[in-house]
Amino acid sequence: MPVGFKDYYEVLGVPRDASADDIRRAYRKLAREYHPDINDESDAEERFKEVGEAYEVLSDQEKRERYDRLGDQRRAGAEAPDRADFEDLFGRAGFGSDVRVEFGEGRFSDFFEGLFGEGAGAADGGPLRGRDREAVLELSLEEALAGGRRRLSLDDGGSFEVEIPAGVREGQRIRIAGKGVAGRSGGPAGDLYLLVRLRPHPRFRREGDDLQVDLRVTPWEAALGATVPVHTLSGTAQVRVPAGSSSGRRLRLRGRGLPARGGGRGDLYATVQVAIPKELSDEERDLFEKLAAASQFDPREGGR
Repeated sequence: MPVGFKDYYEVLGVPRDASADDIRRAYRKLAREYHPDINDESDAEERFKEVGEAYEVLSDQEKRERYDRLGDQRRAGAEAPDRADFEDLFGRAGFGSDVRVEFGEGRFSDFFEGLFGEGAGAADGGPLRGRDREAVLELSLEEALAGGRRRLSLDDGGSFEVEIPAGVREGQRIRIAGKGVAGRSGGPAGDLYLLVRLRPHPRFRREGDDLQVDLRVTPWEAALGATVPVHTLSGTAQVRVPAGSSSGRRLRLRGRGLPARGGGRGDLYATVQVAIPKELSDEERDLFEKLAAASQFDPREGGR
């Protein structure tokens, strides 16, 4: 069916002679603006995909040249090739491994499929490079921080090892050369791009590059002050709880959060939670009763 021309330069807001750096900067700005985890507008996800599609083409020299060469022919809404089934091109269930990887759905528009899909480029003649493909790579916070090698298994029985860089961030793309769709007529295979997604953690809560964790302390530790252990992504650390701390007080551990975009790491904030024993021994009950009788503290009146 007819498919109207899609101006990828206009999508990214760059001129047709934009440099690779200009295109990269424009993509990063717009990807942050329209990321569905940040932008809750109804069309944010669609705009995010459109920006990603534009960057997919304009950041690849070969795709960009083909787009510039054939684009003018498409402006009039020329007949596009039939869109090949997405699952056949990108795999039905992605990978199976200890690291969860899922292929996205509906990533490319009809225009993209017509220009770069099966049957596209026939006018160029000669070998055709296979298309790139993208998958979502889900990692725990610990895996993202430490990085390391992971074996990913394909549905067709093949498998390969991938090096996950230490300190990968949410939304980062990892390029795996030659693991995309096979080329035609002797052309090289495309590349595989793994889009990093960080799984929710049972203990830590993410706030950008910072982490939040609850720190349970005893009533006497909160009242008298104490140095206590707190969980971090890489083990435990010691934190000083100031005397007179109430539940909700936040203690900052610098550089114990997630890797930051500009280098370094965010911070870890431990939120004090005063824990009360569910059952008291006779001695504990006696001591609490003595404290209750001796203390003039009234939290409902602001205390002293």
